[in-house]
Amino acid sequence: MGIRVGVAGASGYAGGELLRLIAGHPEFDLVTATAHRQAGQRLDAVHPQLTGLELTLTETVPDVLAEADLVFLALPHGESAAIAARLPDGVRIVDLGADHRLVDGDAWARYYGGPHAGAWTYGLPELPGQRELIAGAARVANTGCYAATITLALAPLIAAGAARPADVVVVAASGTSGAGRAAKAHLLASEVMGDLSPYKVGAHQHVPEIKQATGATGLSFTPVLAPMPRGILATVTALPAGAADPRAVLAEAYADAPFVHLLPEGRWPHTAATLGGNSCHLQATVDVDSGRLIVVAALDNLGKGAAGQAVQNANLMFGLPETTGLSSWGVSP
Repeated sequence: MGIRVGVAGASGYAGGELLRLIAGHPEFDLVTATAHRQAGQRLDAVHPQLTGLELTLTETVPDVLAEADLVFLALPHGESAAIAARLPDGVRIVDLGADHRLVDGDAWARYYGGPHAGAWTYGLPELPGQRELIAGAARVANTGCYAATITLALAPLIAAGAARPADVVVVAASGTSGAGRAAKAHLLASEVMGDLSPYKVGAHQHVPEIKQATGATGLSFTPVLAPMPRGILATVTALPAGAADPRAVLAEAYADAPFVHLLPEGRWPHTAATLGGNSCHLQATVDVDSGRLIVVAALDNLGKGAAGQAVQNANLMFGLPETTGLSSWGVSP
């Protein structure tokens, strides 16, 4: 037997992508997958793309998950902490929800509400020193999908003193899978197709996470719902703090990062190129009129923004190469 893995919230989109990655992972053995409303259903009835993976979804109870060596919690925000608190210390956990991302309890109360469960090791390996922290952790809080995209674009510029931490402006478009699998009228195909619509303008819950991860002190973030199933494209702009070339800063920061790719000069990221992979594509320039630094980032919100990131973190936690079972390459067309 390899590393015994359980997935809570396996019926959702992120849960389904986790199952796909685990099924192809050379060191992971899926032993349990849980759900709420879909408990009792065959896995391939809920996720037809996983036909041949014979397993029945069970109820999300700690006793079942406690049998695993590694548990992924792909649950709605606010539901992970209660489950995690009842799992044995020897079970390593990667939480794809927001419950343990924020250090500041007041920020949690403002953007999410309810009691703050406390912060775990933050699961973005590309941040300086974070790989080592993740490798030594038993509990890791996976990034939010928007937060991963924007942090990878912005954090090196602020850390290097190339960008001012105040007055950061971001406009980012995301596919509909980022809103989860539950039926919602505004996510019906008839509502989404042929339309772009902003939402949670000026109050998105990933703002405090992005500020915490990047060192930004002022962030205006406008998310946009795009008519596609998956993918994020973020345009991040910041005022320069010196004469540093933003491309040079990003190139140095990610020289040894297997899943972050600075594209050749003049080639811009687009979401389809990251579909199905665990990669983030970046490009940077300086606005000829305003002088602002511009970084465009693209990733798959279910890959590097969720399930792929979670597997990358789990690999580090178990002393495996972080690329194990993951691909940097997208699927086309």
